[in-house]
Amino acid sequence: LGLDWFTPYDKVLDTSEGIEWSRWFVGGRLNLAHNCLDRHAQARPDALAVVWEGEDGEVRELTYAELRVLTDRLAGLLTAQGIGENDAVGIFLPMIPETVAALLAVAKIGGRFLPIFSGYAADAIAVRLEDGAAKAIITADGFWRRGAMVPMKEIADDAVAGVASIETVVVVPRLGRSDVPMTPGRDVRFDEDGEVTPVASVPVDSEHVLFIAYTSGTTGRPKGAVHVHGGFLAKIAEEVAFQTDCGSDDRLFWVTDMGWIMGPWEIVGTLAAGAAVVLYEGAPDFPGPDRLWSLVERHRVSILGVSPTLIRALLRHGDDPVRAHDLSSLRVLGSTGEPWNEDPWRWYFEVVGGGRCPVINISGGTEVGACFLSPHMTQALSPCSLGGPSLGMAVDVFDADGRSLRGAVGELVCTKPWPGMTRGVWGDPDRYLTTYWSTYPGVWRHGDWASVTDDGQWFLHGRSDDTLNVAGKRVGPAEVETVLVSHPAVVEAAVVGLPDEVKGEVLACFVVLVPDREPDETLRGELAGLIAERMGKAFTPKTVRFAAALPKTRSAKVMRRAIRAVATGDDPGDLSSLEDPTTLDAIAQAR
Repeated sequence: LGLDWFTPYDKVLDTSEGIEWSRWFVGGRLNLAHNCLDRHAQARPDALAVVWEGEDGEVRELTYAELRVLTDRLAGLLTAQGIGENDAVGIFLPMIPETVAALLAVAKIGGRFLPIFSGYAADAIAVRLEDGAAKAIITADGFWRRGAMVPMKEIADDAVAGVASIETVVVVPRLGRSDVPMTPGRDVRFDEDGEVTPVASVPVDSEHVLFIAYTSGTTGRPKGAVHVHGGFLAKIAEEVAFQTDCGSDDRLFWVTDMGWIMGPWEIVGTLAAGAAVVLYEGAPDFPGPDRLWSLVERHRVSILGVSPTLIRALLRHGDDPVRAHDLSSLRVLGSTGEPWNEDPWRWYFEVVGGGRCPVINISGGTEVGACFLSPHMTQALSPCSLGGPSLGMAVDVFDADGRSLRGAVGELVCTKPWPGMTRGVWGDPDRYLTTYWSTYPGVWRHGDWASVTDDGQWFLHGRSDDTLNVAGKRVGPAEVETVLVSHPAVVEAAVVGLPDEVKGEVLACFVVLVPDREPDETLRGELAGLIAERMGKAFTPKTVRFAAALPKTRSAKVMRRAIRAVATGDDPGDLSSLEDPTTLDAIAQAR
């Protein structure tokens, strides 16, 4: 891979504090921004680094030399604002070239970035900024989504209003709005003109924190997965280069957002390979169902990554929108986000890829910083398969007693450390150990159901914990339930995921009302709207049902598994810990 180290490492792996706290490339000093940007800008300054298309049709292309200028200008601005090593910077941006520069600029100066989903509402943003102790946030004056202007700066203002640690708000003029609100002394407009002073990448320890990626679990607050310069760079560079076969002549486009792990994944992996990353800010089916395919044709994308949810949505429009475009540039199809079903997978393979492009269906996670499972370019594949263990990953499927399992569904686990693994949950080591390492001692339990067939093909079967996966966006039920019980009419709430043909999973909310409050359609709309307002429109529930009671264990934990089973008509399984079996009737009768 040609990765550069300012100081070579003394030892590849140190597990002296336990596998849970593994350290990689001990003693080495490097910087991710140097490896993804500076070395290429010096060796191949005119090579293409970023190709961007806005929903309004605007196109920008940046060479590595131009990307370095943009990055250094932003790094210089941050430094002038007093932001440096170990300072946290929120990145709340659409997928535009400045988003790439923001990631690299924060890495250059030794800070840590907090990637935030561009569709989040203010409350969800504020929680993440507070937890990460952000000193600054980089946002835009707005962007286009389905033909409408998203007032990103105003959303950011609402978010930072209650975050005491924020000192600086950097505003990228994506739309060039003259009416964008600016707070004197705090807000700084990012000027992309004029001279720029080169900024050298700061040599940092391989275990220096690079970013905190937030993912939701089954408790109330989202958890921040900690990733570091050495391990994340090495693992993601390897993964993109070897598992998607990305080389310096490729153009890689993954339909994602900076706020999901695939955002940093595509930027870091593609640029480490010296290739060009393709970005698009808007909806992939706007203004027509062929927008994604026209973009692939226009920009000669060679590696395309999508979620099964997106393919299920585009499949409804038939083959014609795909066949109207020349997709001959494609040679590798990627996917991640949730399990496939066979018909959409075959459509992706046969219609989009022409039956000639392998489907590299990867699965990992925010906490993994990479993937556990991935097909390899040289192996035969069954539809929907994840191939097998990705390079260097000691994954297995365990039964309840921790024994390796074949031919049946069990827990996906990892038995040895890997460079890209999270270095813990930010500020909460106990939560990290409880979430991932408490089921099987010394073994990472990921929370996915998996199986391995007799011929060695690996498949996933959904989450084994309560974490919900809405169109590839993971969210903890407790985070949504917290929003529901903030309404004065709601005394208790439970949120589960129900299967959906398009999104894979949708939210179903079961609420218990305060005495004397009767359910009605107005209240139902208020609750659904409250979730959309606080969490973002992508998390608007499919249904809100009013129940007399919720099923709980003897220790007063809501049994979401049982609720989901009743709602879907499935077998609820072992109910021995249920305190009052009649509460299941209340779920069945919920209106």
